[in-house]
Amino acid sequence: MSPFRFLVVAFVLLLAAPAPKQALAQVQAPAFPAEQRAAVRDVLVDNPEILEVLLRHPEILQEASHVLVKKAEAQRQALTSNAKALFDDGVSFVAGNPKGDVTLVEFFDYRCGYCKQVLHSVMTLIKEDPKLRVVLKELPVLGPDSVLASRAAVASLEQDKGGKYLAFHNAMMGFRGQLTEAEVFRLAAASGLDVTKLKADMAAPKVEQVIRANLALAEKLGINGTPGFVIGQELIPGAISLDAMRQLVKAARG
Repeated sequence: MSPFRFLVVAFVLLLAAPAPKQALAQVQAPAFPAEQRAAVRDVLVDNPEILEVLLRHPEILQEASHVLVKKAEAQRQALTSNAKALFDDGVSFVAGNPKGDVTLVEFFDYRCGYCKQVLHSVMTLIKEDPKLRVVLKELPVLGPDSVLASRAAVASLEQDKGGKYLAFHNAMMGFRGQLTEAEVFRLAAASGLDVTKLKADMAAPKVEQVIRANLALAEKLGINGTPGFVIGQELIPGAISLDAMRQLVKAARG
């Protein structure tokens, strides 16, 4: 287990289990979703030595809380300083209500199994929440096939002013199997795109610029895998449930 994961386990244990009142009073930290707490409990079941260490050295919990509070503050600062690129870069496709009162940003890879799992949740949330704005950002981190799929998606924005992008996006994200070059172009055609034009547009320098900008932005925010979400001013790494998304959107509305 990595040192940071150990700190996460320690800190969530602090939130989930009894602890001295004086220790709890000094902790100012963000809440962890129930799913993450459940995952930590699973880790503790599989690694009982962690619990034994924490019981012998409760000061670790305080140290962990300080580390995580600092990390959360750094993330908040990163969200604020990169707000324009994150929420309104003028390039990324915006689904839902373009003038919505809450924005959900998703960083994704078309070959990412977890991204495919949350597709239904994201699309459901768009349908049921007329005030939600969703920004989709390609983040190809799983190899050359991922890069090609992302380039095709970005290039598809040139056709019908992006109107066919979402159909193509859903087709690639919903595809089960090896997302090869042939499959990408087959799905593009099935989504109503002109494949000849798509291939030409994929070679445009601005397509590469968009993908590089997304990768750089993710690095600044500390997103090192997919999916990654920003909902309001909260950064959530990894897949989350539809109910968790709803709660985060509700919290962002205040």
